[in-house]
Amino acid sequence: MKRLVILSIFLCSTCLFAQSLQGSWMLVEENGKEVTNREIVRIYQDNYFAEGAKEKDSNKFLWALGGEYDYKNSDYTSTQDFNTRASEMIGKTLNPKLTFPEEDKIKINNVTEVQVWERISEEKNALNGNWVITGRKRGGELKTMKPGDRRTIKIIGGDRFQWVAFNSATREFYGTGGGTYSAENGKYIENIEFFSRDDSRVGASLGFEFEVKDGEWHHSGKSSKGEPIYEIWSPYEEAYSK
Repeated sequence: MKRLVILSIFLCSTCLFAQSLQGSWMLVEENGKEVTNREIVRIYQDNYFAEGAKEKDSNKFLWALGGEYDYKNSDYTSTQDFNTRASEMIGKTLNPKLTFPEEDKIKINNVTEVQVWERISEEKNALNGNWVITGRKRGGELKTMKPGDRRTIKIIGGDRFQWVAFNSATREFYGTGGGTYSAENGKYIENIEFFSRDDSRVGASLGFEFEVKDGEWHHSGKSSKGEPIYEIWSPYEEAYSK
């Protein structure tokens, strides 16, 4: 009997531990219908999430949304910092019901829709996190930036990345892009799967050098336009706490 109790406690705690949102997810069902004509990916990392959507056949960018989230004791809340579909939702805190109906799937029940997301990856490496740009080299001179309402973030979780430039106070949106990536031996490669500014860039790959020094991500290479870049990205939470 004692062994059964211990086993039950172990299995329960293992189940709870496995119920983590960290990583990347794809929307597979909405309001009981399979999602087939769109590719919608969401990344959860370090209490922040970002979502990007495109048409599957044409790669046409559809929308982006995201912001802070909290998930504790089965209670899920989110507050959006950007939303290209419904800017009136920016700044509002939502408390939908989030459950894990089966392993590697989550079900989010809002007032008007029920979504089922399937985990893509929970892979971890040195760059996993939510980052905000705090420095950029121009003309050989490194200029620092203090993040505020206007910011550029890059969230990396699982095997996916998404960068977003926006102003949460004015609700202005400047652009986003994302896809898969790899980060090994100081080489960071982005494979673009959606890009709000130019759909024709989908399928391109960009390679960079990277190093994490004193907790900051140093990123160098060439932009999508072929221009040399050197950037410093800081952990989002730390940058704003300062």
